[in-house]
Amino acid sequence: MKLPLLASLLSCVALQVQAADISVIGLFPGKAVLVIDGGSPKTYTVGNTVRPGIRLVDVNQTTATFDTEGKKQRIDIGGHVNRIAPSGASSVTLQADGRGHFMVQGQINGGTMRMLVDTGASLIALPAADARRLGIDYRKGQTAYVNTANGVVTAYQVVLNSVKIGDITLNQVDALVQENGLTFALLGMSFLNRTEMRREGEQMVLTKRY
Repeated sequence: MKLPLLASLLSCVALQVQAADISVIGLFPGKAVLVIDGGSPKTYTVGNTVRPGIRLVDVNQTTATFDTEGKKQRIDIGGHVNRIAPSGASSVTLQADGRGHFMVQGQINGGTMRMLVDTGASLIALPAADARRLGIDYRKGQTAYVNTANGVVTAYQVVLNSVKIGDITLNQVDALVQENGLTFALLGMSFLNRTEMRREGEQMVLTKRY
């Protein structure tokens, strides 16, 4: 079955990769028409290198897929703008749920943990039960008090050895463990401040800064 040419400069999708802008303006079976750095359209075959470290690996009726240093990036014609992280930078793309929240499956100190991205939380926040499951002796941390909907609760500030979300791993991350008033973990700004956060429609892209 032949794939129709999908070309529209008004609905192209731009990638910024190591100071290179790549726009997907057309798709054929096994080929993609790209505009690089605002130049003339050029046709690339699957398997071609379009920039050092960036290779076209797949196309379908609506999407071109690129590989950059082992990481896949899919670009939809007419979709939102995507950017591939610079060489050496780790990044992860999160998808919003039906309520517009970003839930992530990650690891804390090597143990699995599901967290809600919360830019209003100054630190990663963990329920005490999860902290115990992860082997965190939180009562040795600094005592703090947190206002919740149910009043003031006791909390303990600790330092997590490692927090991993997708390809991003950060070490020595401050966190707060609450004994009451918290039903799930929050991925707060003690992690997020060490990433570049970019909201793109129903997606959020995190790129490791340091």
